[in-house]
Amino acid sequence: MARKSNPVAYGDELEAARWALGLPKSQREIDAIHRAKKRLALARAQKSRFLAKRVAGIDPRKIDDPHEWGKIPVLTKDELRKLSTEEFYRDFCIAGFEKAVEFWRSGGATGKPLFYPRSAEDMRYMLGVAFRRIWPCIGATAGDTLHVSFPLGIHPVGQLAPRAAEMEGIATIWAGAGTTTPSEVQLDLILSLKPTIVAAMPSYALHLANVAEARGIDLASSSVAKLLVSAEPLTDAKRAKLARSWGAEVYNSFGMTEGAMTSVERHGLGAMVAFTDLFFLEVVDGASGRPVAPGETGALVMTPLWSNTITPFLRWFTGDIVRMAPQKKNKDPFSVFPTLEHALRTEGFFKIRGVNINHGDLEDFMFQQAAVQDFKGEAVTDPQGQDRLRLLVELRRGADAAATGRALVAAVKRKFEQTCEVTVLPAGTIAQEFEKSVKAPRFVDRR
Repeated sequence: MARKSNPVAYGDELEAARWALGLPKSQREIDAIHRAKKRLALARAQKSRFLAKRVAGIDPRKIDDPHEWGKIPVLTKDELRKLSTEEFYRDFCIAGFEKAVEFWRSGGATGKPLFYPRSAEDMRYMLGVAFRRIWPCIGATAGDTLHVSFPLGIHPVGQLAPRAAEMEGIATIWAGAGTTTPSEVQLDLILSLKPTIVAAMPSYALHLANVAEARGIDLASSSVAKLLVSAEPLTDAKRAKLARSWGAEVYNSFGMTEGAMTSVERHGLGAMVAFTDLFFLEVVDGASGRPVAPGETGALVMTPLWSNTITPFLRWFTGDIVRMAPQKKNKDPFSVFPTLEHALRTEGFFKIRGVNINHGDLEDFMFQQAAVQDFKGEAVTDPQGQDRLRLLVELRRGADAAATGRALVAAVKRKFEQTCEVTVLPAGTIAQEFEKSVKAPRFVDRR
């Protein structure tokens, strides 16, 4: 679906010509938002049957004290995963479906993902600010045309990126990923409609480039000048190949369904900036939970400040390993925000093609396979640039390797929505490797 529109409205409350929240002018302004909105976030968490007991001893008058704030335990994916669907909506959420205007699929793949209800008030800031900021941040204007190759199913980024672009008067081509519009058709659209921006997951953008090369199409000489990527780790090697194949400037972005678009690469800066007026972002030591120094690597903890009217996430432990550091303020209005660098690894899960695969869930699943004696899981990039899950397995005596491999591929597809690679190892291989390590490396990200 392709369409050119004037800036559109979201319901009766959001006029696209007017931002619900402008860029802050100073850190002092951001600090004032934190003081007010952290108190509101706490008050809303107190209304949640699930969260109320976790914040029972927190004094809202002292919430600006890092020590008092740090008393709030971080909320982890494992804790939320223990809730049934009914318990999540009854005990965690603080409003019913009658307040929701849409639902966002959680990033995890555990057999039964949650769908987070979003209110019109939430969407004023999630869509109308967080996602809309993508476009001025990368230097896009109403003169651009955007070809969207993000998945257009229940993955939020595929729907929200073009909707937000239309608010900026940008023409949008809603192609979706290859399952929605075949890759060869997408290349024809790019050649005929001449978009200036393509938005896609890095692996799919590489796949399009590979298909183009096979057809003798030189994407580097096409109309595309900017490539926005999201939902997957972007390594330096992958960035360089994308830039070379497309002849375009690559812009990274990072977000989560518990919040929204959180950080976008700034045009001319070469780094992502974090929207700290929309989210209270903490970088903490994964073991102690204490804040690390600015610029040091740690685990990201996120509290949404403007979009918690139904799902009152408070100190959400994202599992992402990041570095965050303040910028020196200059004439660029985005210099008020700190830079955020994703360290391309996570705690506790692989993120593959936009889906989080929890290590614990994968381990439980593999140990339930009768023919599997031992295993390792790896996140890899295949020769075509696609992110994949690779399973290295040892089989029980007498198991048929070929049949077990086929059955395992099918079972992983059903459970985790991923097509995996399976390699059968000689018995004892994994045990010997584990014995050489201080910590058994059962899960390794090799991208």
